Amino acid sequence: MDLIAKVNELKGSSVSKIVDSKIKSFSNLGKKGNEAWFSELCFCILTSNSKAQTAINIQNELGYVGFATFTKEQLSESIRRNKHRFHNNKSDFIILAREYIDIKSRLKKERDPRAWLVRNIKGIAWKESSPFLRNVGYTDYAILDRHIINLLHEMGYLKEKPKTLNEKTYLKIELVFKKLASDLNLNCSELDLYMWNIKTGTILK
Repeated sequence: MDLIAKVNELKGSSVSKIVDSKIKSFSNLGKKGNEAWFSELCFCILTSNSKAQTAINIQNELGYVGFATFTKEQLSESIRRNKHRFHNNKSDFIILAREYIDIKSRLKKERDPRAWLVRNIKGIAWKESSPFLRNVGYTDYAILDRHIINLLHEMGYLKEKPKTLNEKTYLKIELVFKKLASDLNLNCSELDLYMWNIKTGTILK
C-alpha cells in the first residue's frame, strides 16, 4: 500500500478523531499568551537529540515557572534526572531563550516566524522551529523529523535521506511534503500526525 492509500485509510478510521483532537489542542494553545508559548518553545529546544517523550516529561515537571525562573543548576538537574543526554547545553539554551520570553508577541510581528526562530533562538533549527509553530496553531509548515523523512524515503518520495538538514535541503523536502498534503486535502499539521501514526503507531504531540 502506498503512502496516500495508507493516509486515506487512517482518515476513515478512529485515528482521525485523535488527529482532529490534536489539531484543536494546537489551536487552543495558540490562543494562549506568552507564558504558554515560551513553555512550548523550551519543549522544542529539548526535543533536539532526544525522544519526544523525554521532552514532554521535562516540560510537565518544569512548566513555565521552571523554564522562566530556575537557575542553570536547577534546570540541568531536572533535565538530567529525566535522562536527557545534553542537560548542560539545554539548560544554557533555555536561559538564553529568556531574552525572548514574550515570544508570542514577538512572532506575531514577523512575516516569517520560522526564519526568525532559526536566527534568534539558540538550539532551534529548521527541524525544531516547525513543530513549535505547529504546536501553537500554525498549520502550513512541514515537520521533517527523522520519522517523517524515513517514511518519505521508504515510500519513494525521496531518492535518498539527507545527511544534514540545512535551510536549502529542508525547504526542498518541504515542497515534497506540501505537495503530498495538498494531494490528500490535508494541511501540513494534519499530514504530520497521520504520518507519525503510520511510522510509530502513536501520536504523542
